Amino acid sequence: MELPLNERVRSGDRAAFAEIFDEHARVVYAHAVRTTGDWALAEDVMSLTFLEAWRLRDKLRDEVRSVRAWLLGIATNVMRNTSRSARRHRETMSRLSLPEPLPDFSDEMVGQMVDAQRLAAAARALQRLKRTEREVFALVVWSGLGYAAAAEALGIPVGTVRSRLSRAREKLRRLVDEELAAVSPAVEPQSGSGHIPDSGVAAARASHRRGTR
Repeated sequence: MELPLNERVRSGDRAAFAEIFDEHARVVYAHAVRTTGDWALAEDVMSLTFLEAWRLRDKLRDEVRSVRAWLLGIATNVMRNTSRSARRHRETMSRLSLPEPLPDFSDEMVGQMVDAQRLAAAARALQRLKRTEREVFALVVWSGLGYAAAAEALGIPVGTVRSRLSRAREKLRRLVDEELAAVSPAVEPQSGSGHIPDSGVAAARASHRRGTR
């Protein structure tokens, strides 16, 4: 009789963990992109999330009702730590006198720059929320978790998820308008969540394989 997937992962079965990666990698990556507004950082977050999930695989027991919620909870913690590290880095760099990097204005980069501006504007609006509101919004609205799953991911009551989400939505209506108004007129708002490139998932897969050997 074949063991359940979670039990196989807990026993150290890399093939079983690869199944979890294949099923949930894009969701974790999309969550990281939307929350950080940075494609490259999102790749790092996703890689670290799955490396941490492998390290914590013994926690995949019956009380983990949703593997996706469990992974997104890990990703949320990774981004908290990443945010603190990035803030310390910015503070250090601000004390240095460095030349400004020259932007690349080649034609083939224009579309990427516009996408990056739009993504950054949305991320800036999200960053202006309280951290607790931001995390609930990203999990429920952008990553599609239900209230119960989001509560499980964050370790808070369902009622708290509902109240934080309500406040976040009300604030974001105003903040998003402000951020988009500050962006170049050439950057128009787009409906939907945006395309998540396959390159990020592929890069994280390679990193994950190296980290679990």
